[in-house]
Amino acid sequence: MTSPTLGVALITKNAARRLPECLTALAFADRIVVLDSGSDDDTVAIARAHGALVEVSPDWPGFGVQKNRALALLDTDWLLLIDADEVVTPELAASIRAVLANPAHAVYALNRLSSFCGHWMRHAGWFPDWIPRLFRRGAARFSDDLVHERLLFEGGAGRLDGLLLHYSYEDHADVLRKLDAYSTAGARQRFARGQRGGLGKAILRGGWAFVRTYFIKRGFLDGAAGFQVAMFNAETVYYRFLKLAAMEREGRGARNPKS
Repeated sequence: MTSPTLGVALITKNAARRLPECLTALAFADRIVVLDSGSDDDTVAIARAHGALVEVSPDWPGFGVQKNRALALLDTDWLLLIDADEVVTPELAASIRAVLANPAHAVYALNRLSSFCGHWMRHAGWFPDWIPRLFRRGAARFSDDLVHERLLFEGGAGRLDGLLLHYSYEDHADVLRKLDAYSTAGARQRFARGQRGGLGKAILRGGWAFVRTYFIKRGFLDGAAGFQVAMFNAETVYYRFLKLAAMEREGRGARNPKS
């Protein structure tokens, strides 16, 4: 009887910085596919040099849809979704191989440890961070959300040993870029659902995000990095609701143009 095959899918856009380390750690997989969104750095060349099948998508439908597109390029028995800024540790790789040899679940969750500007975050709601990512073909799919997509499946998920290292925010320029991108995507998602923004909601929700991250989730135990993460969460929420309010005004203006 042949062993079950494992395919890994990644979605990328200008991911050259961490991609070599990410792909090297995935050498145990039977197949790797990379769905790129039009990188203008060395992402595509790096992926091909590591033996990955590379496809380029001219549009950007959001994280959920794009991940499902990437997974659809695989024909293996098991599927694993990894981000280009994530690295599978040897312990996690061994755990994946072990469960594929004798799976007890159709879906497995990985424990992700994320860094913020060089600091590994152990609190602030960042760790432990169990994320379902490994699943038998046909057992799961990602939601179609623009951002904060979720893996949808029935029943419970098993848990794997070892860590998935996530280099989520490399430096403060990266923080500011992602703050703008995530707040915009979050606003668009809420606008599509008919939700409403405004200054008051932005202040209240942003303030609560800080309190929840820094105090309730004990971000203060991560020192300066914990405070920065709490501020990042607060600002992302704050600008999300301000941008949502701006989208509402633009929508009203488009529906009711001045004569």
